[in-house]
Amino acid sequence: MSQTRIDVLTLGNAIVDVLAHTDEAFLLQKKVHKGAMQLIDEARAEELYGDMGPAIIVSGGSGANTAAGAASFGVKAGFIGKVKNDETGRLFAHDLKAIDVHYDVTPAKEGPATARSFILVTPDGERTMNTYLGACQNLTPDDVNPDTVRASSIVYLEGYLWDPPAAKEAFRKAVKIAHEAGNKVALTLSDAFCVDRYRDEFLGLMRDGSLDILFANIHELQSLYGTADADTALAAFREENVLGAITRSAEGALIVSRGETKAVPAFPVERVVDTTGAGDLFASGFLAGLVKNLDLTDCARLGGLAAAEIISHLGARPQTSLKELAEQQGLLG
Repeated sequence: MSQTRIDVLTLGNAIVDVLAHTDEAFLLQKKVHKGAMQLIDEARAEELYGDMGPAIIVSGGSGANTAAGAASFGVKAGFIGKVKNDETGRLFAHDLKAIDVHYDVTPAKEGPATARSFILVTPDGERTMNTYLGACQNLTPDDVNPDTVRASSIVYLEGYLWDPPAAKEAFRKAVKIAHEAGNKVALTLSDAFCVDRYRDEFLGLMRDGSLDILFANIHELQSLYGTADADTALAAFREENVLGAITRSAEGALIVSRGETKAVPAFPVERVVDTTGAGDLFASGFLAGLVKNLDLTDCARLGGLAAAEIISHLGARPQTSLKELAEQQGLLG
């Protein structure tokens, strides 16, 4: 690629979302844990798709959603993630390029199909994700273009992709290149179950200097420090030399550093339709604010604005210009 600057480069699972409204009874029938993300195989994926009723199909994936949100704020975004050269993979790539997100990872010619996440949305807006990872697990260090990483002000890593060993090495490669170039690195913890699997490794990334910024919701932070008490988790995090953006659903967000903790209220939402992508979009707003050199409170307010937009409709990609919304709120000049 040319040395065009990228403001926010995200690495994560390249997934196409299949969303449908459902009820509690269906979740019980299918033995899925409400509000969580569960990994499934291809047979289970086909079973859910056949039973879940009318669906909306839209490109997703946590890190890709964050890149899409950043682009909607008017900053230059890029994404690194793996798809197969199949119809679903081509849809995913098209959707990113259509919103001017830089994406040039070569699709796989063989192996498992492009990943899909079957998202069941209950009347309270809570989403339950059943994810077939497929091709996205096959991201390797070779998919990480050093020039792209060097050109990126902030590199954002999706915790969900910490499972496959080769993807983990791709992350470590990106971290090394980013820091050698003087760029920042952020990680989102993604899910409390993900934290349970890799607690020591995630703590290690903070403590060995790999991370500059951590994104998490309060439950993930509690899981990271093995405590049911939010204040205990926050106190432990304050001892790390990392900036934290900690979300608390309707209570808004906390900006946590060694010196202080600032609370930023959530933006009001008339009706919560679907919480899918709320954390992803919060991150997009916060990162957009950072690259625009806003103060941290306004970064969190941009994040809250993006989260409020995304939970007001089905799907985890913005349906209106976040830049325009921010300008209307006086957050961007």
